[in-house]
This record gives sequence, C-alpha cells and structure tokens, in this order.
Amino acid sequence: MKNQSASLMVIFGATGDLAQRMLLPSLYGLLRDGLMNDQLRILGTARSELDQAGFRELVSAALSRGVPQAELDPAVVDQLLQRMDYFPASLGDDTSMRALTDRISDMRDGVIVYHLSTAPRFYAPICELLGRAGLADGGTRVLLEKPIGHDLASAIEINDGVTRHFDEERVFRVDHYLGKEGVQNLLSLRFGNALFEPLWNTRRVEQVQITVAETVGVEGRGDYYDHSGAMRDMLQNHLLQLLCLTAMEPPARFEPGSVRNEKLKVLRSLRPIGASDAGINSVAGQYTAGAVNGEAVPGYREELGRDSDTETFVALRAHIDNWRWSGVPFYLRTGKRMSRRCTEIYIQFRAVPHSIFAGAGAKTEPNALLIQLQPEERISLTLMSKTPGLDRDGLRLSQVALDLDLHDAFEDQRRRLAYERLYLDAIEGNGTLFVRRDETEAAWEWVDGIFQGWRAAGYAPKNYQAGSWGPGSAVALTERHGHSWRE
Repeated sequence: MKNQSASLMVIFGATGDLAQRMLLPSLYGLLRDGLMNDQLRILGTARSELDQAGFRELVSAALSRGVPQAELDPAVVDQLLQRMDYFPASLGDDTSMRALTDRISDMRDGVIVYHLSTAPRFYAPICELLGRAGLADGGTRVLLEKPIGHDLASAIEINDGVTRHFDEERVFRVDHYLGKEGVQNLLSLRFGNALFEPLWNTRRVEQVQITVAETVGVEGRGDYYDHSGAMRDMLQNHLLQLLCLTAMEPPARFEPGSVRNEKLKVLRSLRPIGASDAGINSVAGQYTAGAVNGEAVPGYREELGRDSDTETFVALRAHIDNWRWSGVPFYLRTGKRMSRRCTEIYIQFRAVPHSIFAGAGAKTEPNALLIQLQPEERISLTLMSKTPGLDRDGLRLSQVALDLDLHDAFEDQRRRLAYERLYLDAIEGNGTLFVRRDETEAAWEWVDGIFQGWRAAGYAPKNYQAGSWGPGSAVALTERHGHSWRE
C-alpha cells in the first residue's frame, strides 16, 4: 500500500493554530482544484470539547480567515465540511482515547494518514496508542511536524518511539519549507538547466548566504520559543534543509531515496563548530527594545516577562568539507525582530580573473544569483553591463539584474500553500519532500556540537536592537573574511 491513495486522514491537534492557519485552508485548496480523491474523509481530534456542528463552525471560520475571499467558494466549503468529522479526545484520558481508536476503526476503508499536529513529546505516545489498537499496520502513514525533539538524544528517543510501530518508509517528517514553490524552483533551477551546474562549485562560487529573517517577536509563543530559541526552532530545522538543497550533488532520480541520500551527505560533510572556534564562526543574539516598520516594540525579555539567555538570532560561518565546496563559506543567519522579513539564498560567484576595463576606470563587481522565497518568490541574476553613454570620460559599467518574477511569469497560476503539496504527496504516498530519520539526527548532532562549544566557552547571546540586522559581531563574522551580508 506504499503508493496507494489514502481514504482517511486523521488530524491530531485539529483545533490548533497550525491547523486553522495552514492545514484546513490547504485541504480546501486541494478540494477546490479537484485534487482530492473522492473517497477521502477527514477526522479531526483534539482536547477541545466540540460537537460536530461546533467543529464545522471552527473550520468555516478558519477558511474565511485563511483563504482569499476571491477564492472562497461556499459550495466547496460545504463539500469539505461534509467530508469532515470530529472526535474530542485527550491523551491523558484512556477512555476517550479508546473511544477515538474505535471511531477510527469504524471509519477505516483503506489507507489511513495520521497528521500529528501536536507537540513532539506526544508523537511516541500517540503512535504507541495506535499500535496497540492495531491501527499502525502497513496500510497507514504518519506525518510528524519538525523539529523532532530538543537535541540529538530526544530526537533519537522520539524516532525510536515512532518507528517501533511505523516503518521508516511510512514516516513523513514535515518541514513546510520543502513544500514552498520557491524551494521547488531551486531544484528545477539547479538540475533542469545546463547553465548553472558547471558553475555550482568551489572553482566558481565565492560565498553562499542563506537568510531567514522575521520582523515579528514571539507572538504568544514565549514559553515554547524560550525552550527552543532561534538555533533549534529555525536553523536546525529550516536553514539546514535549504543548505542541503543548495549544496547537494545531483540525485540520480527525483525520488525519495536519491534526494534524501544526497542531503544526508551534505549534513555529514559539515565541519564541526566547537569551543575553539565558536567565537569566530558563530554569533548568538537577543533583541532589545527598538522599532520595526516604524513601530516601537519591546525587547525579548519584556515580551517574555522574565529574564532569559535564549538566543533570538543566530549567524554561522559553515564549511562543507567535500570535493565540490571545499573552501567556500556558507553564511547562515536567522532572527526575530529583524529589519525586514525575507527568506533568501544568495550565491556570489568569483570575480573575473582580470578586468580589461580597469585602465579605463571601470570597476567590475562579481556576478550573483539571488533566490528569494518570501515575501515574494523571485530569481535574480546580477550581471555587469556597459552604462549607456558616449564614454568621453571613460567607460562605465553598471550592475543589472535579469529577473524572473514568478508572479508575472505565472500570473494565471494560483499561489499554493506549502501544505497543499505536502498533504497531496502524503495522501498519495510520495515521500520525496519529507525528511528521513538519519537527516534529522545528523542535523541535531551538528547543532548539539555548537551548543556544547558555546557552553564550554561560556558564550552568551549579545544584544541587538529590534529593527536591526543583528549584533555588530554578525557583521564582523563576514567582514573579517572580506565578505559582507546582503541587506
């Protein structure tokens, strides 16, 4: 039943924030576009004591908020509601959980996909419950939200608990960044064009920067965020996946095993950052009061309501010690309350070996490729061009950009939520865009080494003002090597 389409999806945590913002609108989008199979039914469960009518009201309200009004079709909303059921249950209440498994058994008519949209500490207990009820057999799949665990030890413990009942090929670890159109386009750009692959190596690339910057603070997630911080919440999770897709070797085929194998090779080639070089190759920061988009905002500790040494910003200078990338620095940074919101990959190529224009006073700049994922999806290739004019005072050169604006190029195509692609793949049994166990554990092993280095060196986060690009030492991280952040 590996690639058989599912007929039942069970969403644990169906009343939560993620479900209302992303999951329910994604299901609507699939149904609206005729991509949901006719047999699929959705069972939501959570601790909330809602009846069927109450849950459907919650779903309707979530769709009204999460789907653009121009795309909201009442008839499709009604069709989705007719496919949805709800059953309240609490993991600490054995009676309600037994009743839930009985309900799942009654509804079963083929393959089941479980989405555990819960805290990771509940993954293993839920899988244990499903296994005892005979509902984790070969005709089932399970989606887990990353990050898996808090460190390598907890990730291993959770993975062991899950795979005790679900074979690895039936475990779909979700990193929603992998479902974004721009991330998919990165793979298409690299492996669908003959232009870039000969340049994608240490001989032609000077540096790579990957930035995930947010303007928001903790937004009511203070307790969770203070336990995780920027390193665990974003860098270990999303940035390392973007790093893998940028740096990996061409897979033999676009299928789960080949793609995941190449990503794993990148993670295992990352040079460790320990106590001896933590102060040189890493920066941690925490935002203080400032202004974002012209609006005054409090500092992290004021938002949290207590003292904390949790980092809200991380910047790293990483090296991939393999044949393709030896000597090329990969600068990674992520933070909250930054100057602007963006997710982007910036690849700067090496300068021309000799400029024939130097004698005329014209300065050349290195070519660069910018892949923006948000807030807009755009690909831009920066080239040198002659500045128009008669050149009586000498030839002048200017940087110009060849832009591919995905909205203009595909304006007739609807922008899809990342979970639409991920849900469709999970329902159909395609694991290519999901993360394998050994990937998650290799990422944690590298990140744990950085934390150990910080502790050994007595390293604490440095303050940075909200609305800036992080601590001043993040600038020094690049400039001491002759580079600078793209801002």
